[in-house]
Amino acid sequence: MTVSLQRDIDSGRSSGHPIRRFLRRSRAWVDRYPRLRWVYRVLVGVLGSTVAVIGLILVPLPGPGWLVVFLGIAILGTEFPAAHRLAVVLKRILTTVWAWWRSRRARASAGTSTASAGS
Repeated sequence: MTVSLQRDIDSGRSSGHPIRRFLRRSRAWVDRYPRLRWVYRVLVGVLGSTVAVIGLILVPLPGPGWLVVFLGIAILGTEFPAAHRLAVVLKRILTTVWAWWRSRRARASAGTSTASAGS
């Protein structure tokens, strides 16, 4: 990963980030009301499932199909532990694949530049 991308990810993970503070306060408010908590879980389940299914529909089409699927799983992971575990595993796999892809591209561009320099 590039340094700027890693910095952006780390700033988003920071507990002091304004969005995280807002979500933490909202979640605390929802947790005070058991019926609202049940409705919240259902809404998160429906929203996350809908986003994941739309992403699966988009996979064969050009565009960010898999990204939308992962977003749906991330939404589900905010409320359901199994989805969170799946998101962690997928993130680890994607990080590995991304590193492999970048090294492959670097080797290919290095091979191209040495081949053109030798001509």
